[in-house]
Amino acid sequence: MGIRYAWRGYFTNEALNELHADAFEHEPFADDWEKQLDRYSLGWVCAYAGNNLIGFVNVAWDGGVHAFILDTIVARAQQRRGIGARLIRIAAQQAGDAGCEWLHVDFDPEHRTFYLEVCGFTETEAGLIEL
Repeated sequence: MGIRYAWRGYFTNEALNELHADAFEHEPFADDWEKQLDRYSLGWVCAYAGNNLIGFVNVAWDGGVHAFILDTIVARAQQRRGIGARLIRIAAQQAGDAGCEWLHVDFDPEHRTFYLEVCGFTETEAGLIEL
């Protein structure tokens, strides 16, 4: 069965919380993804195997030319098959089509190869304050 991708695809909070829990190996939360994405996101990309949500990426933005990749998620059983990279490619295309000039991402060191080599992000200097 092929993987289907959708910009601003349909999901339920329950399905996305379960996907997040599976990918990051924790108990499901009760986050209200629908409300959060509606308020802060340019869009998101969903990946489906049949009717099952197996991948997701959020594209937050500043309302102008900067977009930000958040919450790249692929179900553990589906990882290392190119799904995450395809989610990012679609997100980048859609952000560009919306007039964004920059797509930012930050990541933990174990995801360096994925974002820099697989997805084509360029390493930059950045700053961070832990709050």
